Amino acid sequence: MEIRQLQTFVTVVAKQSFTRAGIELGYTQSTITAHIKELEQEIKAPLFDRIGKRILLTENGKHFLQYAKEILRLSHEAIASLHPLNQPAGTLRIGATETLMVYRLPPVLLAYKKRFPHVNLVLLPSENLDLNDKLTSGEVDLAVITDIKTEEAQVTNIVLTKENLSLVAPYQHPLGQKKSVTPIDLSSETLLLTERGSYRDIVVRWLQLDHGTPSIIDFWSIEAIKQCVKSGLGISYLPSITVREEIAAKRLIALPWVHQDDHVLTQLRFHKDKWLSPAMEEFILLMQQHAAMWQDHDQHSE
Repeated sequence: MEIRQLQTFVTVVAKQSFTRAGIELGYTQSTITAHIKELEQEIKAPLFDRIGKRILLTENGKHFLQYAKEILRLSHEAIASLHPLNQPAGTLRIGATETLMVYRLPPVLLAYKKRFPHVNLVLLPSENLDLNDKLTSGEVDLAVITDIKTEEAQVTNIVLTKENLSLVAPYQHPLGQKKSVTPIDLSSETLLLTERGSYRDIVVRWLQLDHGTPSIIDFWSIEAIKQCVKSGLGISYLPSITVREEIAAKRLIALPWVHQDDHVLTQLRFHKDKWLSPAMEEFILLMQQHAAMWQDHDQHSE
């Protein structure tokens, strides 16, 4: 017994005609007839009396009709329960670096939750190096990262925006008086760094190439780094978005770094073999919409 057969039966009763039921459902009359015969064979009882051109429900047909309607109702209810109000539902697991979790994602998450309240968002802060592994293992559905590379095996990648980088120091730092700061100039400084596998690697590469030899302290948090830079512990190399307010308030200074064109790319990634659920598709679309606004805002802030 199939749902389409029950739908045919209920429609024939409503239209009082095999022909009109076929027009309603988009079936030929022979298909309508076949559906009814298949039902009658399965329940081992006739559903209609054919009297001339008229069709009348038999007693068995009348009895079966109420069950057919209930089965169809439950079928529709079951489908609707998976997509309340025709909206995405279920759980969406998003991995992201601390930078993006703090400075890019909050407005996106707020807009998404307002638009799709039936989606349960699970946020998993992580470092760049771990996020591709989590995509591959299925631990996260989507990963939002900052990286230099835009290609990874088994991963679909969407570039969202360019993130400029700033070499920052306490306000009034002596290096702020120079016209250009080189890796060699950092040799006597302490460099506070975080997030291996991203912008940290850029400044480390320049130091290695130009034989700059600063002392390096590893940190777990950008906010901790900024506080320590402000207190005079050292200088740091961070996405410009993370220090924009402190620079404007003159609590930090952006040094005239010789490699001003350095940048990373904020990217949205998912596994190539991953089925894109409606919840994922809507989040990807919303991220792209917000990324367009980020680009416009960043251009006006430069």
